Amino acid sequence: MTASTTTPYDADEIETARKLFEGPWDFVWASTKIDDLPPMVGQEIAFAGRSNVGKSSLINALTRRNSLARTSHTPGRTQQLNFFRQVDHDERLTIVDMPGYGYAAVGRDKVAAWTNLIHEYLRGRSNLMRVYVLIDARHGIKDVDGAVLETLDKAAVSYQVVLTKGDAIKPADQAFMAEATFDEIKRRPAAFPEVLLTSSEKGLGIPELRAAIARVLAERS
Repeated sequence: MTASTTTPYDADEIETARKLFEGPWDFVWASTKIDDLPPMVGQEIAFAGRSNVGKSSLINALTRRNSLARTSHTPGRTQQLNFFRQVDHDERLTIVDMPGYGYAAVGRDKVAAWTNLIHEYLRGRSNLMRVYVLIDARHGIKDVDGAVLETLDKAAVSYQVVLTKGDAIKPADQAFMAEATFDEIKRRPAAFPEVLLTSSEKGLGIPELRAAIARVLAERS
């Protein structure tokens, strides 16, 4: 489901995107500090979101891998930047799983370290073409999410909002939540003017998200 000012994704774009993601993907790198990032090759997309928003599940759904990105019932477990790439060494696209934010039980020092890592990564990664900010469709944009969007706006890093867990709300509420979220981000300077609603469990919106990624990759390439 899309609330958007862009052209809808047609069948050819959906198929091209399916092929982009159909090869086997694997973990290739992990970084806990800015001077340990992998070399910049091809283009990168990054996924950010509150702890327990379903980030790992969404990455697994995109790549058709059940355990590419580790899912956990313990919020705040992802403490590093994890990089994934296709096994056949196709370097066109790298997926980056960013540390989850907003988990109160994590110590302040650790939160500060995560925040610094993320900010340094966003500022210094010239091949980062877009950040996908995941928002729980059941709750919408919270203050902690707004702070992240503000950071991306100030850093002039292009980002797109993706609603997760769309199957957890009634169909009648899905369009409302997508439109309400779009209204909140449409005037933000670095926000791409489109909101996608997804469900990793049901496959809702996954083809469209792949197409959105393929479209921006084609534009950058």
